[in-house]
Amino acid sequence: MKDALRGLLKARGLSWSAEIEHLPSVGSTNDRLKQRARAGAPAWTVVVADRQTAGRGRQGRRWSSPAGNLHLSVLLRPDPPAARWSVLPLLAGVAVAEALAEEGLEVRLKWPNDIVAGAAATSGLIGCTAATSGLIGGGRKLGGILAEAASSAEGLESVVIGVGVNVAVRPADLPPDVASSVTSIADELGHGIDRLVVAAAVLARLRVWYHALARDGPRVVQAAWRARALPWWGRAVEARSGERHLRGIARDLDEGGALILELEDGTRAVLHSGEVREVRPVGE
Repeated sequence: MKDALRGLLKARGLSWSAEIEHLPSVGSTNDRLKQRARAGAPAWTVVVADRQTAGRGRQGRRWSSPAGNLHLSVLLRPDPPAARWSVLPLLAGVAVAEALAEEGLEVRLKWPNDIVAGAAATSGLIGCTAATSGLIGGGRKLGGILAEAASSAEGLESVVIGVGVNVAVRPADLPPDVASSVTSIADELGHGIDRLVVAAAVLARLRVWYHALARDGPRVVQAAWRARALPWWGRAVEARSGERHLRGIARDLDEGGALILELEDGTRAVLHSGEVREVRPVGE
């Protein structure tokens, strides 16, 4: 598999110097790559697995990871300043959306890390995982991003970007608590696609956007993300952050990619993805 993936990357003009590790089965590609990072693996090392036995999304939520889907993680070692790299989850979403668009599949991005299939996905939960999110305005979840950073006293050392995309597995073949909320590329397009083709496209677009972020800063990433985001700006939303329950108008993202809410009393709250369990439009 790894030789085939290298071949697909080479066809795109990319010579992938870092290792690509293929595993038939792994607990989590992110956990495996974090282990490799601690052992000194270089930037752009990739782990791809046929299946995960302990896949997860944000806040440790279970991520169903059967064979046939894409389970991929890539290691980044960003240069200072660390602040600009907080938008990496948004960057990864843009990369996945563009990769899928190459196959004729238009998706929407849902803050902070979800990929929702189809133009019908115009409302619904923000920030849930495949195992917990419900139907999203007629659209279903197609994939998600999990970014995990490691720091030391010297600063940011590495970021592992995990990408999960439902490629071929049909929702009916998934556990009941997942089947009602997800879709797959095969279902959306009406035909199958090689998951390595998707993997190569995702890696290629990740590299393009990573260099754009390093060169031009977070705003260029945010503009691209907004162009593909669910159109809930200006809508009343409810957010759950720990024990807090906030209600306000979704106004914008700050420079670090946090969600800005205008609260009912006119003040503004800045919600960071790591603190927020979910955000949903009021009344849905």
